[in-house]
Amino acid sequence: MLPEALRRRPFKQSLLLLAPLILSGCSSIGDLGLVDRPAVADNIHAWVGQEAALHAGAPISLNNLTEDERTLRDLAFPLIQPPYDRERWDAVVFEYGEKRDFRRNLWVVDPAAYYGNLLAVNYRSTAARYNQLNDDVRNDIVRIPPFFDMARRVIEADRKRQATLDILVDLPPPVRFNALARVAENNLTIAWVENSLAQRCASYRFALNRLVVSEPESLATNVDISLTLLRQQIAVNQVVPTQLAAAPVEVAAPPPIVK
Repeated sequence: MLPEALRRRPFKQSLLLLAPLILSGCSSIGDLGLVDRPAVADNIHAWVGQEAALHAGAPISLNNLTEDERTLRDLAFPLIQPPYDRERWDAVVFEYGEKRDFRRNLWVVDPAAYYGNLLAVNYRSTAARYNQLNDDVRNDIVRIPPFFDMARRVIEADRKRQATLDILVDLPPPVRFNALARVAENNLTIAWVENSLAQRCASYRFALNRLVVSEPESLATNVDISLTLLRQQIAVNQVVPTQLAAAPVEVAAPPPIVK
């Protein structure tokens, strides 16, 4: 129940009073850039796989996501979202992929963008800027193992799915088409993350190289060590061809609609 004084106010005035509470609820980003549970809905990141397919010119599967496929997309998003976009007040809107221009911007490769945003923040000291860079690199290092563990599980499930398709030759064409489309969608999601990680590593290196020239600090050594660890993590987690994210993917044409 609203307080008596608030219930007596005109509707528009009541909305103005409630606005800060509403806006504060929109910024629900928790640890490691993940959305807090109250703001999360099932399939919040389903659009990640769909966007990966659209970008590669592949069809989108109409099948429901498995739990592992859903988790794969949840773990993928923080690894493709720019680190400097996580603290914005409307971050939840982006988590749900509601803005098409935001999706398109995720594919833009600009190694100087991270450094530009690092300079734009009004840090009180050079050390704080180095620490932010190091934190972003370390956060990615922490995120990588869970994502690729899940990626390998999904790839294995897809391998079994394809083997089953080879056995069940009498499956209806729409069933076969949607299964193959989902396999491609999963692989494209993984390839997108692999490409994104390579680009992020280049962006972090760009920022560090500029900082050591413009604002020399001994903390640069810590960032360099972190970047070495990140490169190592990326190198051992190439589980699908990264070219998939940039090249069209061939999937059998959808069956004709029978009227």
